[in-house]
Amino acid sequence: MNLERNHLGLGYKPALIVVDMIKGFTDPACPLGCECPEVVAANARLLREFHSCGLPVYFTTVVYHHEDHASVFRRRIEALNVLTPDSAWVQVDDRLEVHEGDELIEKQWASAFHKTMLDQLLRDRGVDSLVVTGLTTSGCVRATVVDGLQHDYPVVVPREAVGDRNADAHAANLFDMHAKYADVMSVDEVIASLPCAGVE
Repeated sequence: MNLERNHLGLGYKPALIVVDMIKGFTDPACPLGCECPEVVAANARLLREFHSCGLPVYFTTVVYHHEDHASVFRRRIEALNVLTPDSAWVQVDDRLEVHEGDELIEKQWASAFHKTMLDQLLRDRGVDSLVVTGLTTSGCVRATVVDGLQHDYPVVVPREAVGDRNADAHAANLFDMHAKYADVMSVDEVIASLPCAGVE
């Protein structure tokens, strides 16, 4: 049985949360990475639109400064240990344009909200809704989407701008997020929903 759900869409001041589009996840040379040029391209397109509209943009990266950071998580997935402050793997993919005024959020766990200042930064800028993109659909994207809802933000996920190492996990998590936590839309639909859409 399917539950009825309402389409909430975007408000007057949405923010773009680009989750972990860092070299360690977009470069298959890293043990954590995968080949995902189409996801990078979709994020680049959304970034151009958000920057053009003057809307807030937040990138996340994963950085472990000491052994106590997320120690259980890192024991489960030892490849995470390459994400150190001096590593190129923690840097935002060079194909994505970072503007002055964009925020970079360092995190140690899956959600961009968990033990970070993200919610306060969003409140300070009057953000009323979120567009969440990045990697991976079944992991950090989903965790951020669920936490976004739990912080009382309507959340939108552009399906082409998220990706996963496992196609089945990607599809299942998009289905589940759309059913419960977010509006899953195309990139075209998201851009058309931006408050500056159609404004010359």
